[in-house]
Amino acid sequence: MLQQMGYATVPEMTLASGRRADLVALGTDGGLVIVEIKSSSQDMMADAKWPGYRDFCDRLFFATLPDVPQHLFPDECGFIRADAHGAAIVVDAPEHRLAAARRKAVTLRFARFAAERLLAAEWAAGGQTTGA
Repeated sequence: MLQQMGYATVPEMTLASGRRADLVALGTDGGLVIVEIKSSSQDMMADAKWPGYRDFCDRLFFATLPDVPQHLFPDECGFIRADAHGAAIVVDAPEHRLAAARRKAVTLRFARFAAERLLAAEWAAGGQTTGA
């Protein structure tokens, strides 16, 4: 869904806080989105770390399966329903624009993380590299 909306995404990105976001997405306008994926009601109720993600994105969403009740999720975040066939935004996330310095830091971390993942995937596939 995010890719169809024009975002580049990376899964399991470690933030400067040391926390790992399930999905971080970078839009064509430089906007940063984090999506936290919850697989069950228990998964959501046990999560106390989610407010810290707001410091690293313009918009914060939760995504879950159809059988997880929406009322468990905070109203101040966006809400995405997903299943094996796709995903849809049910509640759009409010925008909280990052300060320029934080945006630059998160964007650089995103770029480096994505490049390192790509290189690791190429090496694992037996690809050749010409880098130093």
